[in-house]
Amino acid sequence: MTQSDSVPCDAVGRRIACRDEYGTVRFVGKVTSTSGIWLGVEWDNPERGKHNGTHEGVQYFQCSHPTGGSFIRPQKANFGVDFLSAVKDRYGPEGNQGIQDCQGNPVHWCKKPIELLGNPGAEIKQRWFETSLIVSVVDCKVSHVVDEDEISSICPNVIELNLAKNLFVSWDQVAQITRHLRKLEHLDLSQNKLMLISNPVSLSDAFANLKSLAIQYNGLTWAQVLECAPMWPVLERAHLSSNAISVLERPVGVLQNLTLLDLSSNPLAGADQLVHIAYLPRLEQLILSNTGLTSLYFDDVQPDGKTAMFPKLKSLAIDKNRIAEISADERKGAELDYRKKYGMDWLKAGGNQDPEKNRPNKEFCAEHPRYQVLIEKYGPPENEEMEQQKLFALKDQLLALTIRCPDKPDQKLLEKKLPDSMTIQKVKGLLHRLFKVPSAELKLTYITSKMDMEIDINNDLQPLSYYSIESGDCILVRW
Repeated sequence: MTQSDSVPCDAVGRRIACRDEYGTVRFVGKVTSTSGIWLGVEWDNPERGKHNGTHEGVQYFQCSHPTGGSFIRPQKANFGVDFLSAVKDRYGPEGNQGIQDCQGNPVHWCKKPIELLGNPGAEIKQRWFETSLIVSVVDCKVSHVVDEDEISSICPNVIELNLAKNLFVSWDQVAQITRHLRKLEHLDLSQNKLMLISNPVSLSDAFANLKSLAIQYNGLTWAQVLECAPMWPVLERAHLSSNAISVLERPVGVLQNLTLLDLSSNPLAGADQLVHIAYLPRLEQLILSNTGLTSLYFDDVQPDGKTAMFPKLKSLAIDKNRIAEISADERKGAELDYRKKYGMDWLKAGGNQDPEKNRPNKEFCAEHPRYQVLIEKYGPPENEEMEQQKLFALKDQLLALTIRCPDKPDQKLLEKKLPDSMTIQKVKGLLHRLFKVPSAELKLTYITSKMDMEIDINNDLQPLSYYSIESGDCILVRW
C-alpha cells in the first residue's frame, strides 16, 4: 500500500493507518513553533497518542481520551486504497488467500497478476472470480470505491464478504460495495468506525439479503445499533461483541428476524436490561459472555417457575460473568426435585415406570423437554416420592412477611405474602421492581420472631424455606 505525500482535500474526518495503528484525522494545518503541515490524529489506541489535541496551550482538536491524540506528518499517513485494488492485490500474484469456489475449495491463481475484463487473458481469470463465494480484504486499508459499476461483473456470486479492520468512515461507503453484491448474506465490518447516516432505511437495498452481520470493536451503543437496524431488513444473526453496549432498549419494528444475538464483552448495566430484548419473537441463541452480570432472573416468573420471556430461546451463554457457579451436588438436587415435582403430571400424560410403556404425550414433552432425559439419568420417580411431593405441595403455604429498609427511613414498611419455595433470586427480582434498584446491589438479611438476631441471606439459589423463614418474620433490605 502506498502512502500519500499530499493531503486529500477531505482529510478531516478520514480514517488513516500509520504502520500498525489506526486513527481519525481531526486537524490539518500548521502548528505553533513548527514548520510545514501536520495532521492532528485521534488514535483508536489511546496509548499511541501523547495529548488531547493541545500543543503549547493551543487546542487544535478534541479527543475522547486525554492521551488519544498526536501530530504526524502527512507522508506518514496511509489514507487507503479502493476496494477493487485491494481485491486484485490480495487475489492476484499471491494466489489463494481467501476466495473459494462453490465447493468451498480455495481458488489457486496463476503467478502473474489478475487481469480483469477487457484485458488479454481475462476470460479464464474472470471465470475464477465468478465462482468465488467468499472474499476477504481484512486489514487491506480499503477506504473507498473507484469503479463501483465493475463490482457486480467481477464478483457476481459472493455470499460472504469480510471488510474488517479497514478505513471506511460511513455506511454509505460500505453500501457502494454491497449494493452490487446481490447474493451477499454474510458481512463482517468489525473494527471500522462508521458514522451514522440521517436516513438508514435508504440503504436497505444495499443489504437486502444480508442474514449475518458482525460489527465488533466498533464502539457502538445499543441506541446506535437500533438506529442502523432499518438498513438490515432480513438480518438473522447479529455479532455485536466488544462494543459500548450498556443500556438496552426494546427493538420496535426492527431486528424481528434475529435468531442469534451476540452481546459478549459489552458492559451491560445489569440483568434488568435483558427484559428489553426478551420478546424478540425468533431469538434462539443469546450470548452474554463476559458482560459483568452478577445474576440472571426473569421479571415475570410465577411460583410455577414459568416465564413468557425469550419464547424461542434454545441456547444461552453466560460464561465469564460473576454469577455464582452451580455445584454438581446443587444441580443433582435440583434435577431430582424437578423429576419428583412433575411426576404426577408425567403419569397423567402417559408416562410409565415400564420403559416399554413410557410414552408421555407431545404436550408434556414440549412443556418439560428434559424430563425424559432425567428419567434416563436417575430412573422414573417412585410412587412414594410422588405421594410425598403431593403432601409437600399442600403444605407449601404463603408466608406473611414484612419487608423493611433499615438504611432508608423514608421507605414505607411493606407486607408481602410469598411462597416458601420462592428462591432468593426471585425475591430479589421482586424487590428490584419495588425499589428500582439492580438486584445485584441488594443485600438481604432477616429477623425471626423467635430469635432477636439478624441472619444473613447469602445464597440466591436457595428457597426461603432453606433459611427456615416463617410467617411473621421481617426481611431487611440494604443497598
